[in-house]
Order: sequence, then C-alpha cells, then structure tokens
Amino acid sequence: MDSRSVAACTFLILHAAALPSSASAACDVRSGPRRAALIELYTSEGCSSCPPADRQLSRLRETLDPAAVAVPMALHVDYWDSIGWKDPYAQAVFGERHRSLVQANRHTVVYTPHYFVGGAELRSWHGALRAEVRRINSQATGADIRVKASPAPGGTLALAADATVPADAQPAVLHVAVTESGLASKVERGENAGTTLAHDHVVRQWIGPFPLNGGTARAQRRIALPPAWNRARLDVVAFVADPRSGAVLQAVSAHQCARS
Repeated sequence: MDSRSVAACTFLILHAAALPSSASAACDVRSGPRRAALIELYTSEGCSSCPPADRQLSRLRETLDPAAVAVPMALHVDYWDSIGWKDPYAQAVFGERHRSLVQANRHTVVYTPHYFVGGAELRSWHGALRAEVRRINSQATGADIRVKASPAPGGTLALAADATVPADAQPAVLHVAVTESGLASKVERGENAGTTLAHDHVVRQWIGPFPLNGGTARAQRRIALPPAWNRARLDVVAFVADPRSGAVLQAVSAHQCARS
C-alpha cells in the first residue's frame, strides 16, 4: 500500500500523550514518554454488526482507565459498498490497510467490525480493550513524533509531522491522518436500512506511508479542510509502525493542530 495523495484536554485519553509547546495560532505537539495505544476500527455502514463496535469506539472515555493514553481511528472500508449501501466515509486505502494488517498478523480473513490495538488484532474487544491499552501504555515509546500545523490560505492547513526512531531500530514508517467526530448518517439501503448511525474518530484523510530512512521521516502537506467538515471536531493523528509486523511504536493525537 502506498497512498501519497495531541495536558488536560476535553478528552484525556486521546491527548494525554501530547505535550503542546505553544499556545499560539501555530500548533506544535510532541508525543510523550509512554507508548500510546493506537486503536483502529475497521467498519462499514453497510455492516449490521458494526454499530455496536462503532459505539464502543465512541465510549472509550467510559471504557478505559482515566489516565489511559489512546488514539482512536475509525476506518470505513469500501468492500461493503456493493451490497446495497455506499458508505459516504469509505475509502479504498482503508481496505488496503485492513488487508495489510490482517496479513501482518498472519491471518487470512478480512471482516468487519475488526479492531486492531497497537497494530495487533483484538477479537475480544468487548472485554479486553481496557487491559490491552493498559499493557501498551506500560511500555516505553519506540519513536518520537512531532506534529506542527498553522493556518494557510484558502481554508487549508499547513501540516508537518516528523518522526524519529533509534538508529538501530527495525524498519519503520510514518502515517498521518485527519479524523472527524460527531458525524451522523441516515442509511437508506442495505443491512442497516432505516437506521441513523453516529460516528466518531472517522478518518477523513490519510497520508503516507513515509519510510524512516536513517531513523527519521517527515510528512509535509497542505491539507484542504472542506466546509462540510466540522473543524471543532477534527483531530490530527500521527503514528509510527513496523511495516512488517504492523506493531505501532508510538502514536499521537493533536486536536489543536486540526483546529489551528
């Protein structure tokens, strides 16, 4: 797959890892010493078993320990779109990442809803999510990530994410995403026909992967923020992972960078 195209905050578990260094219009956020748990949910509006998993992702603050450090993302896959309902949040790149994670975990079946935490499959997400996040948080960070952003002309956001790993580290890649919460969609066809679905942490834009050559990588983009996106509910997510095993070395969520 190769698609080139984060302190006390309103949501502690999302942003406890981020250490803001400036309160100005420009945003500068760094990951912390603890390893944050990247929570990826692969889901679809066309899947009748997905809404409970979506609600679980929306209720993380209630589910996890108060001091948990977690970075959630909902990636809507497009392979359900041919079965009655086209998911407005689905992108082909999310299906590609889903398949690559399944392969990295040495499995063969791609399904929804499908949770991955720290790059590892979590089948018993109903009861094991808290313990898995706690386990990951007990580990030292495997990478340092810095996210910087500032407003740019035309309603865009100038964004740069820098990642560093130790010189003797295994191969790693950097990914960046913009997510949006507070979304709702009325499904008219398919397995969820007649249902209004609520979504949080939906990935709207995906950037990367960027290889960490010599232990460093930079992702720099000017990101268009469509008027339909609720800027007050956006987050910028960056994470570093081992592309072979899928293991996430560090992640950071920087909501202030999306709202600069």
